[in-house]
Amino acid sequence: MGWGDLMFRFEGRIGRARFWTGYVYVIVILIVVTAYGLANRSAQGYAVFAVGYVVTFWSSLALYVKRFHDRDKSGWWAVIGLVPVIGPIWMTIEHGFLPGTRGPNQYGADPLAS
Repeated sequence: MGWGDLMFRFEGRIGRARFWTGYVYVIVILIVVTAYGLANRSAQGYAVFAVGYVVTFWSSLALYVKRFHDRDKSGWWAVIGLVPVIGPIWMTIEHGFLPGTRGPNQYGADPLAS
């Protein structure tokens, strides 16, 4: 799975290491576009921030869905992240710390299989 598929497509499965790698990139990009938007308080700065925010939101959602697929759950489980306090805690534990299902499941092959 290439970077474009990892960050922008919703099909397939990813393991915890790929999730954390992708998520670190999302956070770095969000920090950069936020800093640029705050430093350039102009239409261009706000446009860069808005586009960057949409891209990082989409990428985060794609990572969440693929991680839920690895846990043999529907991508719609990502909606639980909208529940105040409990949602982000649940998502962090589910995506970052719990292993995926072994072997193939309905969403694809095991990402850890050789």
